[in-house]
Amino acid sequence: MTQFVNAKDALVTEAIDGVLKTSGGALSRLDGYPHIKVVVRSDWDKSRVALISGGGSGHEPAHAGFVGEGMLTAAVCGEVFASPSVDAVLAGILAVTGPAGCLLIVKNYTGDRLNFGLAAERARAFGHKVSMVVVDDDIALPDLPQARGVAGTLFVHKIAGALAADGADLEAVTAAAEDAIGAMASIGMSLDTCTVPGSAKEDRIAAGKAELGLGIHGEAGVEQVDFEGAKVAMGMVLDKLAPAMDDGPHVALLNNLGATTPLEMAVLAHELETSGKANIRFIVGPAGMMTSLDMHGFSVSVLPVTEAVEAALRRPVELAAWPGMQDIGSVKVLPLPDGLSPIAPIPSENPKVRAVIERCCDLLIAAEGDLNALDAKSGDGDTGATLATAARALKGALDRMPLADLTQLFRALGDELSQTMGGSSGVLLAIFFGAAGDACANGRPVAAALRTGLERIGQVGGAKMGDRTMIDALEPALAALDQGIGAAAKAARAGADATANIGRAKAGRASYVPEENLIGNNDPGAEAVARVFEGLEGAL
Repeated sequence: MTQFVNAKDALVTEAIDGVLKTSGGALSRLDGYPHIKVVVRSDWDKSRVALISGGGSGHEPAHAGFVGEGMLTAAVCGEVFASPSVDAVLAGILAVTGPAGCLLIVKNYTGDRLNFGLAAERARAFGHKVSMVVVDDDIALPDLPQARGVAGTLFVHKIAGALAADGADLEAVTAAAEDAIGAMASIGMSLDTCTVPGSAKEDRIAAGKAELGLGIHGEAGVEQVDFEGAKVAMGMVLDKLAPAMDDGPHVALLNNLGATTPLEMAVLAHELETSGKANIRFIVGPAGMMTSLDMHGFSVSVLPVTEAVEAALRRPVELAAWPGMQDIGSVKVLPLPDGLSPIAPIPSENPKVRAVIERCCDLLIAAEGDLNALDAKSGDGDTGATLATAARALKGALDRMPLADLTQLFRALGDELSQTMGGSSGVLLAIFFGAAGDACANGRPVAAALRTGLERIGQVGGAKMGDRTMIDALEPALAALDQGIGAAAKAARAGADATANIGRAKAGRASYVPEENLIGNNDPGAEAVARVFEGLEGAL
């Protein structure tokens, strides 16, 4: 995979310098590139207990992103997924440790334990007070003699950092860290592996599968499972965590493993809150905190909340990488401002009109995949999904529609589409049906009323015949509608097919797309109109 990096050998040093240059002077580094890569607080005065963590790079913002008042004093960075050397760790200890001593927070990997452990021994030989805790929060592999350290490490950074910042001694800071480590548990799930710079990506997770319990260096998980959406994924993760949780309140750290979009993370946060599988009272995130390069996954770390833990996690820090701890609450809903709540029409029944609307909706739902594929060539690939979503919502709303009164029905259709159909299409169709309803109220017949609606969307939207939009099929269809639905369907099809020869769109997202992407492909909006008229011809 192509990545925004230069030489692999310079990747970590260039990244660290990028962090330092954008820190506003808050962060510095020790001399010693490329072998010694240590990020330290610029304002550190050695008067309090120092906190040092680190390990391989590739987990950003961990660990350098958490260097600052109230969290880490220094981060010792190795190459991607590689432990830093003993000399690098020792340099960090000697640079920041004063009479109060320092605590090393180490994730449970052999290289980190050995290198940090030996550096601690050497620092003690220099007369420094050094203690070390090892984080082993990963519960994915229960038979593993030494569990891995993963995102729960951030809990330790924050809790120990809060105590140290408030002047606690080394013994108290170490004890709080050990208590947190003993009480926490973490597990992750991903839809894909990560891409290590300079190496071929391992392609072991098949489409439709997710891996449960994989490590933050891309190590294989405990099992591959069928992926059935965010709800099921979060349920599996919480089921695994359940044995490690008691009945009391817990805080969950919802961590983005690298490439999961904010939209997906927000859905996962919703599923975490609504699952009912655990007493999750507080949340940290969702955010990328302990990532695995570009892994498309998430992890959940849980920790019982005591009064002391809550105070430590709530303590403010001026670090963008730490999202803070929030109470999990229900959704607050406020009423719409006056004038925005639509007046509900009086429902009425007309079996023939209902059948026509249902037929139109079914046609659009069936065409979802085809229309998405067309739109992918000229837009963002969602025309089919947008129309199908609106069609499903409209079918569900028919019982409250004034089906026996076309004037009110057109207006009701406009109101419904304005609320359920995204993008510009929903607005334009709402204008179309609203104007058609007004025309009906003024005594115009249906075909003429629909043409009035078409004129109105041309005025508002600015598109016209030949601009490669749905108007290329809708205008000829409505012009022929007085001759019958068959004539309208033929005109709509001819108009839609003609858009395949238009190499330059003059409206919509297709106007940003080069000619070679458009020629030979029908406009998806026009194709949708043609399919609706053709389907109605067959049904009527």
